[in-house]
Amino acid sequence: MGRFIYNCLMPVVFLFYLPRLIIKYRSRGGWKDTYGERFARFGKRTAELEEFRGAIWIHAVSVGETMVALSMIRRYQERFPERRFVLSTTTTTGQDVARSKVPENTAVIFCPLDFPGMVKRTLDLIRPSKLVIFETEIWPNLIVLAKKRGIPVALINARLSDRSARGYRRLRGFFAPLLRKFDLILAQSEGDAERFKMVAPQANVCNGGNLKFDQKLPELDGENIVRPYVGEGPVILAGSTHPGEEELIVRCFKELKKEFADLKLVIVPRHAERGKDIAAMLEHEECSFASRSSKSFPDEKVDVLLADTTGEMLSFMKDSDIVIMGKSFAGHDEGHNLIEPALLAKPVVTGDELRNFRFLLKVMRDADAVVTADDDTLTGVLISLLRDPAERVRLGETAKKVIGANGGAVDRAVDAVENI
Repeated sequence: MGRFIYNCLMPVVFLFYLPRLIIKYRSRGGWKDTYGERFARFGKRTAELEEFRGAIWIHAVSVGETMVALSMIRRYQERFPERRFVLSTTTTTGQDVARSKVPENTAVIFCPLDFPGMVKRTLDLIRPSKLVIFETEIWPNLIVLAKKRGIPVALINARLSDRSARGYRRLRGFFAPLLRKFDLILAQSEGDAERFKMVAPQANVCNGGNLKFDQKLPELDGENIVRPYVGEGPVILAGSTHPGEEELIVRCFKELKKEFADLKLVIVPRHAERGKDIAAMLEHEECSFASRSSKSFPDEKVDVLLADTTGEMLSFMKDSDIVIMGKSFAGHDEGHNLIEPALLAKPVVTGDELRNFRFLLKVMRDADAVVTADDDTLTGVLISLLRDPAERVRLGETAKKVIGANGGAVDRAVDAVENI
């Protein structure tokens, strides 16, 4: 009954969502040539994808999940070279990353919208031996229709926030049977596992650890891409920022400039299409800035670089001295992944609470490998770090060691998928 109601409501919800989908498609970068696959239209690729029948279908959402999925596929192939994979993404940016870094024996597609007909056509084409879904992508038709065909289904690196858990519990008549459909739910932490069990006590839930701890960074060009814009001086990077955070960080930056005249700032918004709004704010704040999307260097060095492009944040992190991770200030508390700056041995500053990364934050806090702040204390925290280069080095090196010490989740996930 729950899925029947879901399928009745899905067309109505999609009509309301369609304008946003069109705006995202037009404004966001990434790979768009095969976007028709979201509607299960594979065209000339049909013959190519038929060659992957029987492969393991792995679904990720966007860039972060795709990077982790690629790491798992590479490790899987090291241990089981005969395995083939189909990797799907939802976003164009995730698709672009997947296509640029995909290993051999792996096809990349867009995941179809969760309409029964579209899901059936995709399953008919791929006929996967297993379906592995990353993190939070719980699409009812995809899961149920795969199970009806006898395809084992696993949810890997699964996480469930307190807010989502409360919502799932209110609708447990719908979500509990759906979660029980998974042959395995491999949670990121014991806390995530407990929240899944609260919703569906009979589901097969285990704590497998966070696969992002095993993340391997790609080879980065040795060229410094920040200095041509900002010249010399210490660099603060504000990564994956959301609305409201850029204004807060710019105000902090202007205060910091009073003591550190040569300080520079790089802003990397989570969604590059917000670049115009952020540029307007920088103009209003009378900051000298340049936009990365302009594809040209400024005639004179600027104080702020607006990195309004996609897929370059690691390169900007590499060339920074302090990293502020967004979605943790100015009313946001979900957080973003702290592992990438940690792997680069960068001192990381984030908000006091990260609802989506609580276990990771706790691990780093317990090892004194991260600095937390709120809107009022952020400026003071940054002043302390700028005054103490040795502490910045210690924080970065400690963070890198902590991430390395918590590895092993990818092998556990490979074993689990192989055995279902």
